[in-house]
Amino acid sequence: MSAPLSILDLAYINTGETAGDSFRASVNLAQRAEEWGYRRIWYAEHHNMSIVGSSAPSVLIAHVAAQTRTIRLGAGGIMLPNHAPLSIAEQFGTLETLYPGRIDLGLGRAPGGDQQTLRALRRDPESGDTFPEDVLELQGYLTGRSRIRGVDATPGKGTDVPLYILGSSLFGAGLAATLGLPFAFASHFAPNALKDAVALYRREFEPSAQLDKPHVIAGVNVVAADTSTEAHEHLLAAKRRRVIQLLGRAGVEVPPQAARTVLETPAGKQVLEHVEREMACTAGGTPAEVRDYLDRFTDLARADELIVASLAVDRNAWLRSLELLADVSGPVGA
Repeated sequence: MSAPLSILDLAYINTGETAGDSFRASVNLAQRAEEWGYRRIWYAEHHNMSIVGSSAPSVLIAHVAAQTRTIRLGAGGIMLPNHAPLSIAEQFGTLETLYPGRIDLGLGRAPGGDQQTLRALRRDPESGDTFPEDVLELQGYLTGRSRIRGVDATPGKGTDVPLYILGSSLFGAGLAATLGLPFAFASHFAPNALKDAVALYRREFEPSAQLDKPHVIAGVNVVAADTSTEAHEHLLAAKRRRVIQLLGRAGVEVPPQAARTVLETPAGKQVLEHVEREMACTAGGTPAEVRDYLDRFTDLARADELIVASLAVDRNAWLRSLELLADVSGPVGA
């Protein structure tokens, strides 16, 4: 493998599962990923999504960190406009104090939910406009150089938790370049601007105290299985889950007995077209086929690191996909 691999755990709550089941699966994955040699696992902040359990990444990180030993854990990311920078500095300063050298903090400016959820979070619709200033304020707390006189993060001050800018557009790329921070592009669900964003980031990057040269992390979906047929079946199930989720957001409920045939309905077919565009950066097949795709994708994305999300719905297949990828990739976290 030409780039080290990390994992994005989407903390799915599958049909028939509880949030507790999802968290137990996340711990199990982290423990195994540590053995398999993965570099890091990130969890993303989402709200008001019945199939996603990672609404409070800092709490989930603490839970997983307590049951692992060496793997890095982080937010991929915290949607900073939903929070006061001081509060996030205190949370991640606490995590870094408890688990030194193992904590990452990725930052995004999206709400992590729909407009109704934004209101429920008491978020000002314009709060994303101050994202660059909020990142700098947060960075000041963590480095011990507070930008607000008389205010420090305790814990947090001087912990130097590494920051990453997340994005799916040129805005995030430009900000990461200006601040001299690593840039993680969300190509696993929003691939359209990948090449342009990475080009801008690399062209305009300014070295900083945290980072002396550009570092690009590109998101990519994986479904690895022992046979291509099996991988295709798991990928189809993942697309079905995503279609049902999007139909639900649009107010179209799909009863469990109709789930298997939802992709054959007019509404399902229409949403599937969107899902397939969304999932354009997906490696599916045998371990060798997945590895070959990821090698090509690394070159396409000009990535220094890949962060992979296993799309398999079945829990055993979800774990097996990442195990097979580790087996075929050598030292995945090198």
